[in-house]
This record gives sequence, C-alpha cells and structure tokens, in this order.
Amino acid sequence: MPVQRLNHAVLYVRDVERSVAFYREALGFEVVMGMRGAAFLQAAGSANDHDLGLFEIGAQAAPSPAGRSAVGLYHLAWEVDTLEELERIAARLTEMGSLVGASDHSTTKALYAKDPDGLEFEVSWLVPAALLTEETLRGRSRIRPLDLAAEKERYGAHTRGGIGVSTPA
Repeated sequence: MPVQRLNHAVLYVRDVERSVAFYREALGFEVVMGMRGAAFLQAAGSANDHDLGLFEIGAQAAPSPAGRSAVGLYHLAWEVDTLEELERIAARLTEMGSLVGASDHSTTKALYAKDPDGLEFEVSWLVPAALLTEETLRGRSRIRPLDLAAEKERYGAHTRGGIGVSTPA
C-alpha cells in the first residue's frame, strides 16, 4: 500500500514557548501534549494525533542554512478549506509581520510566511478538481502574484478547496 499523506512535521526551534505562541496565534494550532523542551500541536480541523512537533534547542542555535548554502527542507505547507480562510490568515500573518509572499500557482493559491526562527511555511488553497480547466492546468508553468479578491470572485469565498485533489470527492 502506498504512502497516503504527511501525518506530521517536527521542527527544531530556539524557544518552544515562543514557537507554540506563534503557531497558536498565526494558524490556530493547539497544544495536545507538552513536556520540558517539547510540544506537540494539532491543527483545528485535523484528526491527526498531532500535526507539528517542536523541540527546543536553545537561543544559541544558528539559523538554518538550508537553501542558501546547504541542502535541506525549504518549507512545510498547510491547506485551508476556503479562500475566505486564506484571506483571514493572510491578514493575521501580515499583522504579525510574518508574511513574506503570496503566489498564484494557478491550481494552488499560496501564502508564504516565516516563524520566529525564520523557518518558512506555506498556507494554501487548492482549486477543487471539478473546477480545474485546461487553462488552469497550463497555468502551473508560471507563478504570478496572488490576487485574493480576484480569486474569491472567480471561485467563491466559501468554495471548499482541494475536493477531488487532496480531499476525497
């Protein structure tokens, strides 16, 4: 049987309490278990035991060189159900000074942000399979700036994303 999905991610962070506060405030994660120097968080809509593990390594930790001078993980991506939710998160990340980009990948509408340790993550909405057109699929070959107002007009603010793509139809 093939791999079905990513169950959780684990990050090394400088200060676990600071990172917990960030992921709670930015994305609505909740702590499901914690111990000295570690926390396990779950996304509000998740059925996973946990979606994110955080392990504290201390203030002396150097920044990750991944993508600049070493191989390594570029980012994690979390999916939201609606463009309205993507817009709400964009506003929240902007308020927090964490939003670093917003891209239209044609089939995926994506926000990019950095956590307090500079680790990048993505929050995205996927065009449902039933709404994919040949034009939309061809559009994946280039990245454009994200215009959330236009995408809400095109697909609807409350249309559930990912149906038939990452969520069963």
